[in-house]
Amino acid sequence: MSGLNSKDFEALALPLLDPLYNFARWLCSDPGEAQDLVQETFAKALKNFASFQQGSNFRAWMFTILRNTFLTSRTGLERRNTTQEDEEEFEDLVAGVENPETILIRRADVELVQEAIAKLPPNFRDVLLLADMEEMRYQEIADVLGVPIGTVMSRLARARKQVRECIVVTLGVKQ
Repeated sequence: MSGLNSKDFEALALPLLDPLYNFARWLCSDPGEAQDLVQETFAKALKNFASFQQGSNFRAWMFTILRNTFLTSRTGLERRNTTQEDEEEFEDLVAGVENPETILIRRADVELVQEAIAKLPPNFRDVLLLADMEEMRYQEIADVLGVPIGTVMSRLARARKQVRECIVVTLGVKQ
């Protein structure tokens, strides 16, 4: 990528720090591991910044590096338990809510959704997280995962259906 330097990289990459960390938290078992993954992603991206094609999607490129770094470093290792409670995120979620009953209901809802997402196959979970948590467009997700856009659409529909069905079963709701 001619003419771009580390300052250009910084300007493009720093706004992605939080979204990359959020995605890494879903992939990794703890905050420290997620921070390490993001740091490694930034190091690899900076090292290979010259190979980034100007005009292409930098965000998708960064998420691809993060996901590939995770998959490469975790090959053969047990996947993380995504039902682990993240106290800081939960506290932020219920900040300002005074009613203890409301707090318990929200906590149960968050845990229920996390458990349902954790039960998804990794290819469905990745699509769901990128679409619904990181608010990526279908084409961005396709670029990150290296699959056709139709595959993204079908995996997302199936992931949402499986999450919905898991929650319905867990709550014992009859349809």
